[in-house]
Amino acid sequence: MAKPNYQFQKRQKELKKKRKMEAKQQRKLEKSLTQSGEHPNQVPDQGEKTDKDV
Repeated sequence: MAKPNYQFQKRQKELKKKRKMEAKQQRKLEKSLTQSGEHPNQVPDQGEKTDKDV
């Protein structure tokens, strides 16, 4: 009988936990932006000219 690979299982568990924490942090960031009246997908127009505008 094959021996279980505990390191692989531990690594998978750590990766899942990390993804979950990142998703939670992203939700908190989006929530704080929407409460402050900003929209996370909007890019503010700075009015700066680039090389293409010249």
